[in-house]
Amino acid sequence: MPARRFFIEGARATGDTVEIHGSDAHKIVHVLRLRDGDAIEAVDSAASVFEAALRIEGSRVLAALGRMLDAPSGEPRIHVDLAQGLPKGQKMDFIVEKATELGAASIVPFTSERAIARETGAAKIERWRRLALAAAQQSGRRDVPGVAAVQSFHELLSSFDRYDRVVFAWELAPPDALRATLPPLLEGAARILIVIGPEGGFSHGEADAATSAGATLLHLGRRVLRTETAGLMLLAVIGYLEAV
Repeated sequence: MPARRFFIEGARATGDTVEIHGSDAHKIVHVLRLRDGDAIEAVDSAASVFEAALRIEGSRVLAALGRMLDAPSGEPRIHVDLAQGLPKGQKMDFIVEKATELGAASIVPFTSERAIARETGAAKIERWRRLALAAAQQSGRRDVPGVAAVQSFHELLSSFDRYDRVVFAWELAPPDALRATLPPLLEGAARILIVIGPEGGFSHGEADAATSAGATLLHLGRRVLRTETAGLMLLAVIGYLEAV
């Protein structure tokens, strides 16, 4: 069984002892029922991974950091952010969790013309961040993707120049095969932004604005994918292309 992985604050070193707080401490003691001396993996804020031994002292959960583990060779070369048109209901929970598992570096929710969901309070953003943390732990990541506050489509456009490529998924893009269009976009790119619309998709005006801001329109295939499927499919394909 692989070691359980937990995230700790700050840059750490072998020999440090750190305290684990909150829901992680509760999980260790009451859900996983780990005991004094059991092994876990601890990931610090610099993405260093340590072997660690638990020390449980009453209500306190401590971890004594042992040797630092080598970085895995399969770390992604390309930094991929997912900009997700705000969906209705609980769909964003699913998107955040699965995008984390599939390697998204950060997740940027945004509103647009056809978005049904409009208002999202701080409590929901914090929930998505907790889901990203849990999914990062479960999937063995060395980092936790950031989840940004909800922004407008106009604000999102202003961020395009921070990326080497912006991939704008649109069902009305030229229907070229993804296997022909996506690999050239990845070539030589270090930072990529995937932009996915809400349930109602993007308007022609939004697609034109995205193109003017430097995005490449991308057709995802003959089937129209749901908003909670499209970004995950692209992340999975990029992960595959990076692995071969």
